[in-house]
Amino acid sequence: MEIRVQEAAFDLGGETAAFAARQDGMGAIVTFTGVVRDSGDLDAMEIEHYPGMTEKALRDIAEDARSRWNLGDILILHRYGRMAPQEMIMMVATAAPHRADAFQAAEFLMDFLKSRAPFWKKEITRAGAAWVAAKDADESALTRW
Repeated sequence: MEIRVQEAAFDLGGETAAFAARQDGMGAIVTFTGVVRDSGDLDAMEIEHYPGMTEKALRDIAEDARSRWNLGDILILHRYGRMAPQEMIMMVATAAPHRADAFQAAEFLMDFLKSRAPFWKKEITRAGAAWVAAKDADESALTRW
């Protein structure tokens, strides 16, 4: 299991290839990548976090996934700092002997990262800056788990 919180951009192809290369006996690898959504007037997104607290929370979420599904490996990579529209914010990768476990674990991780990981997002537009509020839909998504 690998958890990384970093300011620097990452190479999606390189990260995916490196994750796949270390899988032995796994029949499925699922990846998800989140990007800064361009709403038309967005100049940038700023993401803040508390070092140490964030990594622990991500590790706890990953351990929960590992306890629910038969997984060989997990990667959670999440950026912080200022990002422009279309830049990659984060990626999740799961490896499992079978695809159902890999897909379900990846969805679980995404749902919990979206609503429980201690990241704070601020959108910067031409009109000013505003913190992104939690969405009811993200909270509702947790009920299926």
